Amino acid sequence: MNASSHHEATDVVVAVDQGTGSTKAIALDFHGRVVARSSVPVSRNDPRPGWVEQDALEIRDSVLTAMASLVDQRPLNVTAIGLSNQRESAVVWDRQTGEPLGPMLGWQDRRTTERATAAYEEGWGHEVRSRTGLPLDPMFSALKLGWLLDQADPDRTGCRSGRIAVGTVDSWLLFSLTGEHRIEIGNASRTQLLNLERAQWDAGLAERFGIPEQALPEIVASDQVSGPLKALSSLPRETRIYAVLGDSHAALYANGVREPGRVKATYGTGSSVIALSGTAPAPGDGGLVQTIAWSTGSPAYALEGTILSTGSTLIWLSELFGTDPYGLSRLAASAPPNSGLDLVPAFSGLGAPYWDPQAKAIISGFGLGTSQAEIARAAFESIALQTEDVLAEVARAAGKPVTDVLVDGGPAQNDWLAQLQADLSQQEILRNNVAELSAIGAAHLAGVARGFWTELECEAFTRDRTAFVPLVTAEEARARREQWAHAVRRSRLTS
Repeated sequence: MNASSHHEATDVVVAVDQGTGSTKAIALDFHGRVVARSSVPVSRNDPRPGWVEQDALEIRDSVLTAMASLVDQRPLNVTAIGLSNQRESAVVWDRQTGEPLGPMLGWQDRRTTERATAAYEEGWGHEVRSRTGLPLDPMFSALKLGWLLDQADPDRTGCRSGRIAVGTVDSWLLFSLTGEHRIEIGNASRTQLLNLERAQWDAGLAERFGIPEQALPEIVASDQVSGPLKALSSLPRETRIYAVLGDSHAALYANGVREPGRVKATYGTGSSVIALSGTAPAPGDGGLVQTIAWSTGSPAYALEGTILSTGSTLIWLSELFGTDPYGLSRLAASAPPNSGLDLVPAFSGLGAPYWDPQAKAIISGFGLGTSQAEIARAAFESIALQTEDVLAEVARAAGKPVTDVLVDGGPAQNDWLAQLQADLSQQEILRNNVAELSAIGAAHLAGVARGFWTELECEAFTRDRTAFVPLVTAEEARARREQWAHAVRRSRLTS
């Protein structure tokens, strides 16, 4: 089915975005318009400082509920399904029963920090970085999977016998929905078990991390069609998943980025700044990591910086102040600029471009006269300043200034925050005004894979964007960034 083929008004592509705080589902018609949407909240558990867990069964059920709610809203002929997902979170389960063997460890979980430190001291760091493009950090899946297996299968006999399976969120959902044990290559590139150059599992690293290869999923392309869904009676029996993308990768795809030169920043619980590199990976120790955004025939390599706490900082402070993020935003906007206050949200260490798991969250520059409004402003500024840190690293890696910055995600819908980003980065910021951008990216690729529309038709879809240009001087922005850099150094010195 394509532009010249017959299609019905009810024909849609459905996409599900399984995120840290919610699972969203949307339906796109032939013209790329969202005609139905649903959302299901998901919970998280923080049993100890630095531990972040979610219930894998709740995650699965939220996907089923979101899809069922969507198709119950109006008559829809679902031609294809796309899936986007939170990436590095890790699950271990029993293939026979389909039951998880422990909690899902969220991508923000830092319980393996000591293991990461020990591995560095044993000399793993360069080997892991050169093979996977990723620094040896607790955020990535391998250490999490090792920890889970130590609880569920300490001698690994269950793994070697084929009874126990491991994977990321997309692996768990594909298994739950279709019975297939597979992983999309972009998600696989976030596990620290994928040899980035060969785009295959690295047997040596799997052994180092204590993860038998028998437990690993099959690596597949981003547009590899699944078997029929078996878990949702409200969809036709032969409904299949036509595309899977990690959430940040899906947002990049939805923005129409197919070549190097544009940078995308997605604000969420944490944030991801990503740009296609256009070249095969090369060993490096900079502040950016190397990853695979997607593969539809050959891997699309990318450079990325992951920020651990952005939206979660606002949620924490909102709860502390007894308000909501909207009220916090109004409070922050009422504060004067240049109060000298900084909030460095290293609740779980710092991600890109520092990759310092030992950094500590601090508030600096405050006194007896400091107001809630000033602290709220510092929290919002921490999002823009952390993003600018990564944008500067992208410019350094590329050898030229960043001139095209695309932003998306829930917090980015705040005009005041988007303007703050333009001011502190001294860049024009183009914000995509659609909240479900990751789901849209997965839908676009699924529609292309299904033949519902062509790649060119997909790229030509109207994208609703708002531009923000700097309203402060370059000198004012530079002074604010220098103050922030001093606070970050203090955060790291406390470790």
